[in-house]
Amino acid sequence: MQTVGVIGGGQLARMMQPAAIALGINLAVFAESEGSSAHGAVTKVGDYTDLAQLREFAKDVDVITFDHEHVPTELLRQLEAEGVNVRPGPAALIHAQNKLVMRKKLAELGLPQPNWAEITSPQELEQFIGIHGPKIVVKTPIGGYDGKGVRVVSSAAEVSDWLENLESFGGSLLAEEKVDFLSEAAQLIARRPSGEAKTWPLVQTIQSGGVCSEVIAPYPSLSLSEPAADIAHSIANGLGVTGVMAVEMFVLADGSLLVNELAMRPHNSGHFSIEGSNTSQFEQHLRAVLDLPLGDTGMRGGFAVMVNLLGVDDKNSFYEHYPTAMARFPSVSFHLYQKTARLGRKMGHLTVLGSNHEELLETGRKARSLIYGEA
Repeated sequence: MQTVGVIGGGQLARMMQPAAIALGINLAVFAESEGSSAHGAVTKVGDYTDLAQLREFAKDVDVITFDHEHVPTELLRQLEAEGVNVRPGPAALIHAQNKLVMRKKLAELGLPQPNWAEITSPQELEQFIGIHGPKIVVKTPIGGYDGKGVRVVSSAAEVSDWLENLESFGGSLLAEEKVDFLSEAAQLIARRPSGEAKTWPLVQTIQSGGVCSEVIAPYPSLSLSEPAADIAHSIANGLGVTGVMAVEMFVLADGSLLVNELAMRPHNSGHFSIEGSNTSQFEQHLRAVLDLPLGDTGMRGGFAVMVNLLGVDDKNSFYEHYPTAMARFPSVSFHLYQKTARLGRKMGHLTVLGSNHEELLETGRKARSLIYGEA
């Protein structure tokens, strides 16, 4: 029986557990702290930036993969040099860790993306604003996620603190044009070392405060399916990705697509696949990193809608209302992550299946409001 080692004890590692059990795979989790979301599979608690601890964890697993993208690539390169199977490998993972590296690689591959520039001074940023303004987006190349490390600005003064501490971000910032988009979308793809790759249907993502709030699968306009899948295949093959990757995109009014960001692990936009797809992203990720044949990614029905549950306060009162919601909405699938409550923290998600995505979204929102204590 093979063992997959997951670095990170969050909800993604937690949701790999049922898939691992079904496939007869051992799951071992290296968590950052006691009481993590994936506590049921934790075999080690420690510091994932410590090479000695990573080596110790790697001794008892067949392959290492990730719940997050924060493990330093220099440590992963050392593990690879010592014969450890790291999937995705550091040569691919760096493109999800560093947005500037990603932008440069996508440009090499000739893929559509917003206008962008590497910024090392206020003068360079002002020049970019002059061309692409009046408002542009500035991002820290490393460390940002869920809206963190992102600012919409109209002058260099609005990121003066970042410009004064460039060494904290690898020596530069990323400036991008502020795209006037119709909607946002995500294309998930899984690829195994032998080269087999499969995509799920393109999904629409609805953001709130920089965090994914809702997902509609498939994206209501099927005309985007083929170009989105082509982009994902080009990236997965061009970067040598192993496992699940999410390509977050902007959909423009003319129907064209621009790549926004990448994630090389199961992704929030793919949670719908647990109930909505023949093969969930979590099962597929395990298959891919072990180089097993990939499963079918077709939908089980018409539409699947997922809504995120975010912490409403710093108390565990979040959990008080969900039994009532379960009784009132028996067709909704509930996923709770057993996290300590914190305002804005991802605490769980709901999934609803059916033939009308607008009705499903309304149902999911009503169930969420009830859990929030708003109804």
